[in-house]
Amino acid sequence: MPNRKIHFQSPRQLSELYCGDQDNLDLLESTFHATVVSRDNWVQIDAVKESSIDAVADVFELLLEGREQGLSVKKADFQKTVAGVSAGKQDELRSLFERGTVIKTKRKSIVPKTLGQKQYLRSVFENDIVFGIGPAGTGKTYLAMAAAVSLLIEGKVERIVLSRPAVEAGETLGFLPGDLQEKILPYLRPLYDALNDMLSPSDIEKLTERGIIEIAPLAYMRGRTLSNSFVILDEAQNTTSEQMMMFLTRLGEGSRMVITGDLTQVDIPKHRSSGLLEVKNILKGLKGINFHFFEAGDVVRHHLVQKIIQAYDRYRDTHQ
Repeated sequence: MPNRKIHFQSPRQLSELYCGDQDNLDLLESTFHATVVSRDNWVQIDAVKESSIDAVADVFELLLEGREQGLSVKKADFQKTVAGVSAGKQDELRSLFERGTVIKTKRKSIVPKTLGQKQYLRSVFENDIVFGIGPAGTGKTYLAMAAAVSLLIEGKVERIVLSRPAVEAGETLGFLPGDLQEKILPYLRPLYDALNDMLSPSDIEKLTERGIIEIAPLAYMRGRTLSNSFVILDEAQNTTSEQMMMFLTRLGEGSRMVITGDLTQVDIPKHRSSGLLEVKNILKGLKGINFHFFEAGDVVRHHLVQKIIQAYDRYRDTHQ
């Protein structure tokens, strides 16, 4: 029976590629009808067909390339790579893994940590409108912000517009202290926090004063045309159908939009349907518009966050 042994730099490097998870090796075996044995810093592949050995080798080669580009391989990344190779999409995967995706901002360089994040960023740079949908901690808003800042620094857009719907999630605005601006600020705080990671406070202040960076509630977008801008709508699951249409039709020449949201965190009244949920069906298939769906495996916060999201998903599936 044909076989091949592949050596790696260390046992740790090999373990990182398949997450040290025997289930991942079992997936390789069942998908490509091969036997995969891992020992120390090598893996041996046995199969009846040489093409099966090549396919398994491609999986490890691609993951190694991704690891060298800063990818922190997770189980979801491993499974996506196996599925891609099985579907004959090695070239597509290789273009994702080989071309390092590093977003440079004034304060730091940002590297996507999962295959899902790499695919999302590519989509953001290649489409005029992108929807990033998925659970908390997947980086959907943070990466969109990084792309916006990068394009602003490069002079490819003239300004950044950041928006959120000011939905009262358990508190009433009227009872919060302060004037209207102070009442709204807590809803926009996460956008400021992300921005502070990428630009100095003085740069943010100057750019905001000049209107080059604008952070405003969704209600302030009505009646405007946003040209030569990078526009981000965060927490879009809390838009109504009318608000979503209003926002999308603000798109002007030379602009691009990223709309992010988590469909499990809808805070609008139950008698109103989420504009983000509805728009999936309305705009599906339109050229220049892309929907990217993050999974629990794309979560890059504390490892327990991913497990919490998966537990909630199982609970919802059981109690639907």
